[in-house]
Amino acid sequence: MMKKIDLESVFKELEGTFDTEIPQEGHQARFLQKLRGQKVVSQPRTEKSWWRPLAIAASIAVLLSVGLGLFNSFPTKNERIAKISPEASKTGIYFANLVNEQINVLKKESSPETERIIDDTMAQLATLDSDYQKMEQDLLQGGNSKLILSAMINNFQTRIALLQDVLNQIEAIKSVKNKSDETSINKL
Repeated sequence: MMKKIDLESVFKELEGTFDTEIPQEGHQARFLQKLRGQKVVSQPRTEKSWWRPLAIAASIAVLLSVGLGLFNSFPTKNERIAKISPEASKTGIYFANLVNEQINVLKKESSPETERIIDDTMAQLATLDSDYQKMEQDLLQGGNSKLILSAMINNFQTRIALLQDVLNQIEAIKSVKNKSDETSINKL
């Protein structure tokens, strides 16, 4: 069994025997050079050695904060349009969501029979979207806002009507296919 040692008594016995003096400056370098058998050259310790990395870090922090401030100070296109006409911005968001929902429905209806009509529709939608982007730029550049806003809403209505027509055509194609499938089954 091991004897329990009281640490306090051990330290009291060793009191006064510890080397508590701080070595002279350059001690480690001289020691390492003596180990290597070379002549010791003492280099004075500089007190300002921590200033340089601190100054670099502070400069980087300032540049980043200025850069982020400039980046965040430019409003997005949607924010600029909302400044011109808040109602148009809200309406645009509503119509965009409606168009995206119908596009998702359209993509779910994809089949070999409907693939061509869906591809053509997506191409037409891309053209309409390109036109809409141009209208947004015209609005931001100070064009006739009432006329441009009307054209933007008309663009969304055209997209919705196009998607509705295509979905109706797809339903007709599916109906014809189902009837032809039933006829084929009845002949057997």
